[in-house]
Order: sequence, then structure tokens, then C-alpha cells
Amino acid sequence: MIEGRCLCGDVRIRAEADLGGISACFCDLCSRWGGGVQMGVEVPAKAVTSEGPIKTHRSSRLAERAWCDTCGSAVWFRYVDGPDTGYLELSPGLFDAAGGSRVTTCVYSDRAIPGLTFGPEVEQIPQAAYDATHPNLNREG
Repeated sequence: MIEGRCLCGDVRIRAEADLGGISACFCDLCSRWGGGVQMGVEVPAKAVTSEGPIKTHRSSRLAERAWCDTCGSAVWFRYVDGPDTGYLELSPGLFDAAGGSRVTTCVYSDRAIPGLTFGPEVEQIPQAAYDATHPNLNREG
């Protein structure tokens, strides 16, 4: 079990699951949401409890994004349709030292901000390869 909070502390998150690796995404929607890159740690939604003023926005036909309504901190990305329904990508910044997680995957790696790179231990998935294996997205992040 791990606990986290937003910047102001009004939103509290508890995950009754181990945090896995952090994925970074540079698609258009994630770049706009995350200020250049969106990062998330995937956990089963049923293993997460939250409290506080969380607001959500349906950012595409497949997903919603959530934030603290007081300070604006990103809380999660959730698929609401498609094969990944049932999982949340929690913002690693909610947890001290990212909950011990590290970046393991970079999606849309060929669209990364110049100068922002990850080491060779991070799996790099360019846009064409990701789109080919995730046809349900239809370029919607």
C-alpha cells in the first residue's frame, strides 16, 4: 500500500497495489495536458481510493483526466473505453520519490521534446509502432 497527495494536500490517494514502471507519453493530448510530457504509473482502478476535490475531463472518446480542483495537480489518466478500461495511470508526482518507480517506457518517443531524452534502459516506442499495436486509439492519445 502506498499513499500520495496533491500539491496542496486536499486530494489524497491510496493505492493497494505495487506501483510499476512509469510510462512517458508525447502524443498531442498528453503533451498538452502534461506541459510537454505526460507520465503515469498504471494500477488497477479497483485498488485505488481517493478523497478530496477531484475534477475530471473526458479528454477523448476513450479517456478522462483528473486533477485537484484546489491546486490543479494532475491526479490520474483513466481509460473509460477500450481494452485498458479498469486501470488508472496515477501521476507519479503524487508520491514521494515517485513511489520508488522509474521510467520504463516512452510512447511516441519520436515526438519527444528536443533535449528531453531517456537512457537506453527505457523502451522507446515511436508513434507508428504504438499506433499499429493500439488501433483502438485512432490517434486520440
